[in-house]
Amino acid sequence: MKLITTATLSFLFLLQVLGQPTKGMGANHPDVHKIVVKEVIQTTSYTYVQAEENGALQWIAVPKMEAKVGDTYYYQGGMQMGEFKSKELNRTFSSILFLNGLVSPEIVEEGKTEVPVASQKSKSAEETVEISIDPAKGGITIAELYSNREKYANKVVKIRGKVTRYNEKIMGKNWIHLQDGSASQEKHDLTVTTQDMVKVGDVITMEGMIVLDRDFGAGYFYSIIMESGRVVAQ
Repeated sequence: MKLITTATLSFLFLLQVLGQPTKGMGANHPDVHKIVVKEVIQTTSYTYVQAEENGALQWIAVPKMEAKVGDTYYYQGGMQMGEFKSKELNRTFSSILFLNGLVSPEIVEEGKTEVPVASQKSKSAEETVEISIDPAKGGITIAELYSNREKYANKVVKIRGKVTRYNEKIMGKNWIHLQDGSASQEKHDLTVTTQDMVKVGDVITMEGMIVLDRDFGAGYFYSIIMESGRVVAQ
């Protein structure tokens, strides 16, 4: 299986620039890691992997993907968090590394530097929810936002939609994915950061600042995101 993300493309570019064979790369370049999966826990939105690297075990969280014990992957970067509690698992991880994706060895070890266009969509891409939600009073639709992104850049807008994914306390924020049934050029999902708490399935109106090309690091890049959102209607 191959999980292709923006982080993967950057990773491949790094390997090309380094000009070093992947064997033994961990010793020469400690920012590139090779791991073996020892345990897998699947949740609604995330895959938790207990990974072994050079005899040491580390918990890693990535957007939901297929993985099994014994699989080998590569990764770079990431954001380490201590005492992270997963409410869905009712479990606290003393230390966990959040990544935007894992890179399969056939990509790295075969020396591929080009990714087929058909493979660039991540397995964790948001699925379309069959809904139709009227926009909030004085608000816009997700399709309108994506169609006119420059118009709404750095402006506060209202968007009403259904919560399709919700994750708490990552980088000090709660993360909401909203859909309203509209789409522009196959883009139908809006990510919102907030301090408010919601749950999957809620239909809410969020108000917040639209930011373009937001890069949080560790591969978390968003062409459009609503930041500092707040729930104004539910």
